[in-house]
Amino acid sequence: MSFRASVLTLYPEMFPGALGLSLAGRALERGDWSLETHQIRDFATDRHRSVDDTPAGGGAGMVMRADVLARAIDHAAPAGDTRPKLLMSPRGRPLTQARVRQFAEGPGAVIVCGRFEGVDQRVIETRDLEEISIGDYILSGGEPAALVLLDAVVRLLPGVMGNAVSGEEESFESGLLEHPHYTRPQEFEGRSIPEVLTSGNHAKIAEWRREKARELTAQRRPDLLHRGDPSSR
Repeated sequence: MSFRASVLTLYPEMFPGALGLSLAGRALERGDWSLETHQIRDFATDRHRSVDDTPAGGGAGMVMRADVLARAIDHAAPAGDTRPKLLMSPRGRPLTQARVRQFAEGPGAVIVCGRFEGVDQRVIETRDLEEISIGDYILSGGEPAALVLLDAVVRLLPGVMGNAVSGEEESFESGLLEHPHYTRPQEFEGRSIPEVLTSGNHAKIAEWRREKARELTAQRRPDLLHRGDPSSR
């Protein structure tokens, strides 16, 4: 069974976007994964196809309606659909590489792209939406976040990357940032490739890469050392 993504959005024309190119695009053409979009406005019932209303209790902006979203979700994921239902939201749990791998190993995902000030809490609760954030910043809507999540997942699907091992040696896979990379030419503006990398000693190369990964992580993301690298404790 291929990975199946269903995206609920007010802007279906934003998809597949970059996902239609390169590795993800070729995998989409091969059927390694599938993508369908659902226009949330199609599930509104008034003549204006309204999907939002003023926030209860007052305040700025508008809130996406629970009833309209619920109908859209129930259409995209009817009873018996085992795919996780996700809401891209800045207040969600941060997306991690471990969670991405879990998604890649599953049947797919139903992704709700919020807009305006947010989504009525009742549809989040009644449709068991898992809120996911891609970072501590605000976007104009959930669509760019959904594209990021799907890109991270699709590249891990079987057969998408030419060399599966390359996906196992990247930042966050081991709890550390990735080590520096070098390639030809041997000399560039007075800087040489570190000698160990051209030594042919694979044990020393592996040791050098681990050490450089730890150094970079300590400098840039020390929180990762305490979170996921047992040797740092």
